[in-house]
Amino acid sequence: MRKTFALISLGCAKNLVNSEQMLYLLDEAGYILVPEPEGADFCIINTCGFIDAAKSEAIDCILEMAELKKAGKLGALIVTGCLSERYQDSILDELPEIDAVLGISSFGDIVNAVEALDLGQRPQFFADRSAPVEEIPRVVSTGPGWAYLRIAEGCSNFCAFCAIPYIRGRYRSRSMENVLAEARDLAAHGVKELIVIAQDITRYGTDLYGRRCLAELCRELGRIEGVEWIRLHYLYPDQFDDELIDEIAGNPKIVKYLDIPIQHINDGILKRMNRRGTGAEIRALFKTLRERIPGLVLRTSLIAGLPGEGDEEFDELCAFLREARIERAGVFPFSPEEGTPAALMAHVEEEEARRRAELILSLQQPIMDAFCQGFVGQTLRILVERYDEEEQRWIGRSYADSPEIDGEVHFDGLAREGAFSDVYITAAEDGILYGEEV
Repeated sequence: MRKTFALISLGCAKNLVNSEQMLYLLDEAGYILVPEPEGADFCIINTCGFIDAAKSEAIDCILEMAELKKAGKLGALIVTGCLSERYQDSILDELPEIDAVLGISSFGDIVNAVEALDLGQRPQFFADRSAPVEEIPRVVSTGPGWAYLRIAEGCSNFCAFCAIPYIRGRYRSRSMENVLAEARDLAAHGVKELIVIAQDITRYGTDLYGRRCLAELCRELGRIEGVEWIRLHYLYPDQFDDELIDEIAGNPKIVKYLDIPIQHINDGILKRMNRRGTGAEIRALFKTLRERIPGLVLRTSLIAGLPGEGDEEFDELCAFLREARIERAGVFPFSPEEGTPAALMAHVEEEEARRRAELILSLQQPIMDAFCQGFVGQTLRILVERYDEEEQRWIGRSYADSPEIDGEVHFDGLAREGAFSDVYITAAEDGILYGEEV
C-alpha cells in the first residue's frame, strides 16, 4: 500500500517553489498527497526562519503536528527549509518530536529522507547553501492561470538587518536556458501570468554571465506563446539601467507593476543598513520610472524602527511617502535578527517600532484607497482566479494586484478560472474593486 503524506508550506514564494519540487519528487516516487495531516504516514513542514514572527509560526506548526503524532494520528514529522537550515546544529535537540530535517539546498533529498525513516533512522540532509540551484521539476500549486518563476536563489547584498544570505546562501542565478524551458512548460500547461521571483531579480545573470541579464530574459519570456502577463518581484533600486527601464516600458507583456523594496529613505539609515544608494537616488529613480512607464504601479517594503531611526529620520520617511504616493506598501517593525550586524546596533523598543509601523500604515491607507477609487468607471483586464460560492461572484486580479499581498476584483459575469475577463469597475472598498463583466 502506498504511503500518504501532507505538506505544509510556510513563508515566501521562493519557499513555495521548493515545496512544489518536493511534491514532484514524492509523486514520482509513488507517495500520495492528502489534504490534511491527520491520518497521514508523514507530514512535511517547509519552514520560514526569516524574522521572529515567521520562526514563531513555524515552531507553533511543528508543535501542533507533534501533538497529532503523539496522539497516534500522524506518522513521521519532517522539517525542511529556512528554520532547519538556520538552526541545523540544535533543531533536533530543541524539538525532539522531529524525525528528519533537510536544509535549503537539500530539497532534492526528500525521498531519501523518507526511505531513511523507514529504516528507523533520523536523517539529516544539509548540502552547501551556496551550491548551484537544483533543477528539479515541480507540481504547480498556485493559479489557475499563474505561477511563480524563480530565476535565482540566495542573496549577496548583505543588508545589515537581513539574515537571508546566512540562511539561503550567496546569490546564484539559474541559467537562462533552464528558466526559459520552465517558462515554456508552464505556458504549455495553461499558465498565463509568470511572476518572476528571486531575492533580487535585478542582479540576475551577474554571477553566471558577468552582466545584468534581466532585460534580456524579459524579452525572451515575452516571446513565449501563451504567456500574457509578466510580473517582476523584487527589484533592487540601484540595479536599474536604461535597457531594463526601456524593456519594462516597451514590452506589452510586462505588467506595469514593480516591486522595489527600499526599506527607508534616510541616507544615514540606508548607509548603516548597508543599502547601496541614497535617498536622493531613490527619489530620482521613482521619478524616472513614472515618467517613462505610463500607468506604473509601485510597491515597496519599509521597515520602521531601524537602528538610527529617531524622530527626524522617521519624519523624513513619512514626508517621502506623502510626496511619492506609492500605490502599494508593506510595512514591518524592525526585528533584530540574531547573527546580523543590525541586531547589535542600538534601536528603539519593539513597541515603539510597532507604533511607527502603524503610523506609516495609517498614512499610506488613504493613498492606497484613493488609488483604488481611481479605477471606478474604468474597464480593467482581470485574471480570473476562482468563484466565491458564498458571495456568488467571481474573484480575480488586475495588473495592479499581485496575489496574496494586494487587492482583488470581485465581479458578476460568465467568467472562467484561469482566463481573462474585461470588468467594468463600479465601486472600491477596503482595497477591493467591485464590478461587472463587460
